Amino acid sequence: MTIVLLNGASSSGKSSIARALLDVLDTPWFHMAVDAFGAMRSEAPVPEAEVPAMLTRTRAGFHRAVAGMASAGNDIVVDHVLSERWRLDDCLDVFTGLDVVFVGVHCPVGELARRELARGDRIPGQAAAHVAQVHAHGRYDVEVDSSRLTPAEAAARIAAYLRDRPPGPTAFDDLRVSASGGV
Repeated sequence: MTIVLLNGASSSGKSSIARALLDVLDTPWFHMAVDAFGAMRSEAPVPEAEVPAMLTRTRAGFHRAVAGMASAGNDIVVDHVLSERWRLDDCLDVFTGLDVVFVGVHCPVGELARRELARGDRIPGQAAAHVAQVHAHGRYDVEVDSSRLTPAEAAARIAAYLRDRPPGPTAFDDLRVSASGGV
């Protein structure tokens, strides 16, 4: 089974692309979004000092849920924000043995700011602050710019890649080798 991992800053269009991708793929796929996973948490207050640990547990659990769905035989489209290096490292580890197509979703900082403001549910400037780290690893199988492509156009580009994948290692394979020191 395949995991299509859409990585981009908050408000870069990952969820819209994921929904459009489900419409053009010819077999059943599941969309798993990190935001939706976090939204499953209760509204019980969390002391400020405990928020980072809670968010880390949530993201780590999300990675394992994605791996579990794929390991059970499901194709998955994931939208995620790899804004901390540990998140990518954890995915590289947890997704070992799974087929991962890594998709970079790019969007200029000015457009991210405009989208954050229009959404009204984001911390202004957060997306711009994440851009450098989100794409720091520098390697993708497919890249799209959501300021230049509609979600449907980006989905079509990703679907075409899935249909006509080149042989050889994926971006995740290469990143895993780099992370292990080339072993």
